[in-house]
Amino acid sequence: MTKGILLTAALAVALGATLTACGKKSKGAGNFRSVTVTKGPIKLTVKTTGTAQPENRLEVKPPVAGRIEKVLVVEGQYVRKGQVLALLSSSERAALLDAARADGPAAVAHWEDLYKATPILAPMNGQVINLEVDPGQTVGVGDVVVAMSDHLIVNAQVDETDIGKVKNGLKAQLTLDAYPDKTFPGKVSQIRYEAITVNNVTMYNVYVLPVKVPGFMRSGMSADVEFTVDSKEDALLLPTEAIKTENGQSYVLVADPANKKPKHVEIQTGLVDGKQTEITDGLQEGDQVLVAVFNSGSKSGATANPFMPGGRPATGGGGRPSGGGGGRP
Repeated sequence: MTKGILLTAALAVALGATLTACGKKSKGAGNFRSVTVTKGPIKLTVKTTGTAQPENRLEVKPPVAGRIEKVLVVEGQYVRKGQVLALLSSSERAALLDAARADGPAAVAHWEDLYKATPILAPMNGQVINLEVDPGQTVGVGDVVVAMSDHLIVNAQVDETDIGKVKNGLKAQLTLDAYPDKTFPGKVSQIRYEAITVNNVTMYNVYVLPVKVPGFMRSGMSADVEFTVDSKEDALLLPTEAIKTENGQSYVLVADPANKKPKHVEIQTGLVDGKQTEITDGLQEGDQVLVAVFNSGSKSGATANPFMPGGRPATGGGGRPSGGGGGRP
């Protein structure tokens, strides 16, 4: 009986060792696929979001209290500095004209010519973005008659990890959420010095000025912003997954006809857009590079060790049970 127990234990140990060895062997086994060095464009970008808003918003208020007689502009209209936006009767003029109306149109015309209305002038070149009054409305000196903007910009929020890549004059592509099929160019006009915190992330406001403000753009619209940090039109390109790094040196694997194993070729890299990497030295257009493709082998999780209590499944790489679901039992 004792000899039988010892023999069974020995067989269990031997079988366990064999399974372990097979598992280690299959884990490292792999094949290669070939990719070609090509030429094409590559672009390094920083993507973020922003909001359309006036770069400078100015509220025009009346010089004296009184009544609005005429409004001479409409929303969206571009005006020049000094242009008359509205005509205002002071409180005294309004009272005088109201009294003259009892004497007929001739009396009203006489006093209108003698006592001119006060013009409200545009203080700068820009666009009327909001009209706050209507003819006949009474206003005080603190009431807003017209809101103006010099021009619309996109206020983009850039993460502190990317702000070093953004410079004044940098080109950008703008797309409004309301018009996703219409993209238009812009450039960085200002990078604010003071940081803001959004969801515990340090951000900087970056003003992006459209090259030409489209007619459909409105203040408050959300926008997607893509800054072009650097780009090349005719670069040597290779999938980033094909490039390895060891001790600070990048290299790739190429087939070696004299040996069964591929050989290392050191390279120098340039721009990286995530999927592709620019090759600046070490390879030429048309060169074939090997990319390792690891075999998962047989489903090790489906093999149970009959000598383990409860028939617990064998573990795969990292010691996790291989039953799927991210290693959950």
